[in-house]
Amino acid sequence: QAQLVESGGGLVQVGDSLRLSCVASGRTSSRQAMGWFRQAPGKEREFVAATNWNGVSKFYGDSVKGRFTVSRDYAKNTVNLQMNSVKPEDTAIYYCAAAGELRRLVVLNAADVWGQGTQVTVSS
Repeated sequence: QAQLVESGGGLVQVGDSLRLSCVASGRTSSRQAMGWFRQAPGKEREFVAATNWNGVSKFYGDSVKGRFTVSRDYAKNTVNLQMNSVKPEDTAIYYCAAAGELRRLVVLNAADVWGQGTQVTVSS
């Protein structure tokens, strides 16, 4: 069984920075696309960012472009999300996701494996 475990969530102030990390383990390939989604209370799941297996190709949701950066370490099979200049609307549960193809994450907003999620709360 493949497993994704997130860490790094918490309570921050508007304008602060936060870094989320996700490590893949179990029956998983390091050559997989990985990324992040989020879901706020009462809202649908939203694509945040994703990258291909070696971190060269990266895509971002419109609401986070210029503020968030996704990075991938395929040797460690991890994906990170650096969140800068956070806003109250960034408050959500953030989910790590992995898929065999980047297109599956970015275009289909689907994944082969999901993490349990980590809460990010931005206080004003």
